[in-house]
Formats: sequence, C-alpha cells, structure tokens
Amino acid sequence: MREEESRNYTAILRAELVPAMGCTEPIAIAYAAAKAVQALGTQPEHLEVTCSGNIIKNVKGVTVPNSGGLKGIEAAAVLGAVGGDAGKGLEVISGATDEAREKTGKMLEDGVCVVNLAEDVPNLYICCEAFRSGHRSLVEIIDNHTNITRILRDGRPWKDPDRIKGEDTRSADHAGTEPGTGKKTDGEEPDYSRMTLRGIINYANMVDIAEVSDILEEQVRCNTAISQEGIDNRWGVRVGKTILENWGRDVKSLACARAAAGSDARMSGCPMPVIINSGSGNQGITVTMPVVTYAEQWYLSKEKMYRCLCVSNLVSIYIKHYIGSLSAFCGAVSAACGAGAAITYMAGGSYEEISGTITNTLGNVGGIVCDGAKPSCAAKIASSVHAALMAHYMSMSAKEFQGGEGFVRSDVEDTIKNMGYIGKIGMKETDKEILNVMIDKVDVDSSL
Repeated sequence: MREEESRNYTAILRAELVPAMGCTEPIAIAYAAAKAVQALGTQPEHLEVTCSGNIIKNVKGVTVPNSGGLKGIEAAAVLGAVGGDAGKGLEVISGATDEAREKTGKMLEDGVCVVNLAEDVPNLYICCEAFRSGHRSLVEIIDNHTNITRILRDGRPWKDPDRIKGEDTRSADHAGTEPGTGKKTDGEEPDYSRMTLRGIINYANMVDIAEVSDILEEQVRCNTAISQEGIDNRWGVRVGKTILENWGRDVKSLACARAAAGSDARMSGCPMPVIINSGSGNQGITVTMPVVTYAEQWYLSKEKMYRCLCVSNLVSIYIKHYIGSLSAFCGAVSAACGAGAAITYMAGGSYEEISGTITNTLGNVGGIVCDGAKPSCAAKIASSVHAALMAHYMSMSAKEFQGGEGFVRSDVEDTIKNMGYIGKIGMKETDKEILNVMIDKVDVDSSL
C-alpha cells in the first residue's frame, strides 16, 4: 500500500472517530444553539430552530442527556443555549448544571423556542437563531453534525474564535479541522472517494497501529463502558439485558447483547460519552462491541483487535458514505456489516470471505428503515448484528448470496454501491412518508 493511501485511511479514522454524548442529532442542535449564544454575546430571549425532516425525525423520540429526562428539539436547543459549552463540540452539554436544567424547564414553559421544518435542504440541516434586545445571531450546520457553514451576528459574518480560520464558509470551517473541536488534524483532508474494500483490508494489515491506537483505545474504553451501563442499569426497554437472560451467554449472544445495551443507555439519555462512527453513536457502538467481544473470547492481542477495529470502522464508513448522513436506511445495518467483516478478518478470512460476509448481511437486512432515534434502535442493532454474525458463518462455510439475486452483484463493490443508491435515492419518498406519519401529517386509515 502506498504511503499516501495509508495516510488517507488514517485521516478518515481521525475525522470520524470523535466523542459525543447522547444521540448526535439533539446534541448537534444543542451545539448550534450554544454557538448562536456565543455569537450573540448574551443569553437569548427567544430561539428559532429550523431543521430538515431527518433531524426532526431523529430528535422526536430520544431523551436529551443531562436534561433531566426531557425530549425534543426545543429541549435540546434551550439546554444548549443556557447550559452548553460550544468549545466542547458534540459534548456540548456534558457540563450542564441543575441551575441550567431548571432554567431550561422554565424557558420551555414560557415557549421561548420555535421549531420550523426546512424544505428542500440537505438531509442534515440545522439553522439556529438567537434573539435579544434587537440583536440576532444565526448558526447554520449542513451535512456533518459540527460542520458550521454560516455564523452571523446582526446579519454580518461573525469570526468564531473556536475555529481555525475566521471566514464563515464551509471550506474555512471544515478543512484542516477536527470535527467538533476546531483543532487542527494531523495529515490531509480525507478523501472518501478513494476507499475500496481491498484497500481497507490492506490498510488494516499494514498500518503502523501506533498511528491510530489512541483513538481506537478511546473507542473501546468509552463504548465498552456505556455498554456495561446498559446491562447493569434500567435504561430503555433493556434489549441487551433481555438477550442475556433468554439467549444465554455464548459469544454470539454476547456480541448482540453488548451492542444493544450501549444503545439502550444512549437512547434513553445516559450522559456517558460514545466514540461515534459515520456521525452516529449507535453506529459507533455497533462497530465496536461485537469486535471487542469476539477478540476477548478468542484471546486476541490488543494490536490484532485494533487491526480488526480498523476493518470494522472503515467498512461501516465506506458503506455509509454512499448513503449519506441521514436517510430512511437504518445505519445499524452498515455498522453491523463492518463488525461482521471484522470478525471474518479476525478469523483469518480471505478477501472473498470478507466480501461474502458483507454481501450476506446486506442481502438479508438491507431493508431495515430508520424511523428516528429512540429505544427501539437497540433492537435494530441486535437484529443487524445477529444477521452479520450469520453472514460471517455462512461466508466461512462458502455460502454466499449470488449476483443477480435482488440488488446483489457478483462484485461486492457493486453490491455496496447498489445499497447506497437504494438508501440515498430510492428511499427518499419513504423517508418523507415516515416523517409524515411520525408528525401526524397523514390520515393513514383513509390512505389504505
């Protein structure tokens, strides 16, 4: 592998594997609100949040961490405004105090925050405006949860002290910065278009693991901790605990349970941080816990586990980059593909067998839809991981779905692209109708 290609994969991992607390969509709203208050220079009297349908879908049913059990866009925005620290990126409300929570409740009662649906915008779109005494500020986020594309104060560009450059343009905010921090990254801007499955495997085999061991160690530490929290305590509907109580504790059950348990906690407001993948904490947990579980059961060295995590993370990112940040396609599927591919790699599987694991997973559960972030995400994770493990064992036994069967093609790269097309283009209308159902905009009985 050429050094340039290896650096690109390292840059992708460093750009994607960053800490976040809670579901990333409400946290992104809190981040936008905190940044809008910073630009305004004072606490606001009024907030207006305008979001894409996908943001609304992913915030509606999830508990905002450190909020005292509150849900919704208004709660995320107001808590970010009164108790957030924008300099912490996706951990913006990790330091929210009882005073901030009390003030948030009072402001919500007073109706200080208005939410609007944005039409004809990217799937990930947030615009937060803050108002006080005739002054106003505006923060716009597009495509990435921390990618601020505009910051205005009283209609003029505002120079953000937390960013590397002062201009409020996408290139100034995005290039050369670490998502969510504004800190310079080592190396170049990552180029996702250069990713291939063979390149990912070659990278995992050859990279000096010291280049990425710090972020992988943090991923294992954080995601294992929230997974254990989900098993130990009563979060959500306890999907992970239910699996352990009824399926037993073999390695397959443990892999499903530990992945689901992290989501149990996260979707119900647990404030513990998660290292995300593809902009999602649930996906970050899903690419991590099955790999950690199998590595422990098979007594792998730490270095070998980290190489497997390189496969898991990068395969998930590779599949998801064709689909986009938010869509009607459940991201647990692409994350589980990554975990399954890594377990096949861990078992000494060939390129063809790793390809078969991905193909078998997509051919099975590629149709799971996303109807927003909520406790049932944990069950979708468990189902997706179970499918990926079955795909692994099938592939290692030379059993694979064949090209021409549905959207499956003989080349795994083409299968991945087909799934990307279905998720990004084919499911656009599905995405709209899911949102319409969730916000009661359709009379389902009269439509059937």
